[in-house]
Amino acid sequence: MTRDSSGEVRARPDDWLSIGEVSARTGAAVSALRFYEEFGLIASERDDRNQRRYPRHMLRRVALISVAKRIGIPLQDLLEAFADVPLDRPPSHAEWQRASRGWKRRLEERRQTIERLEAELTGCIGCGCLSMKACALLNPDDALAEDGVGPQRL
Repeated sequence: MTRDSSGEVRARPDDWLSIGEVSARTGAAVSALRFYEEFGLIASERDDRNQRRYPRHMLRRVALISVAKRIGIPLQDLLEAFADVPLDRPPSHAEWQRASRGWKRRLEERRQTIERLEAELTGCIGCGCLSMKACALLNPDDALAEDGVGPQRL
């Protein structure tokens, strides 16, 4: 921390934060932060008392992890999205942009998959068929026909 010309205390980009400070700033539980670190999504260094210290730029990563969790993005997908974003220094704008483009492609693929599922599910609910011959969602290739006629999953 430094003081500016008015005497106000300001954070410097190279300030280090304790795990408690990161938790308080991001809303992520301390146990979650430890897990994200073990998983490789964030990184810390140990101080002379062997306590974790996180560089300030980890706050952005933790915020993105929280948003992704909220919308159901698996942590493995995040790990892949962050693959080219450095852990050991503040990422450049270009590095974040590259990661963002990759993540946007993944989100678009998920959106399209969800829309297909929604269309198939709507058709399945509305069809009323007993043999489910046309149901590509629950009975692909009418595999349940081998079990007999009528609804086999009820």
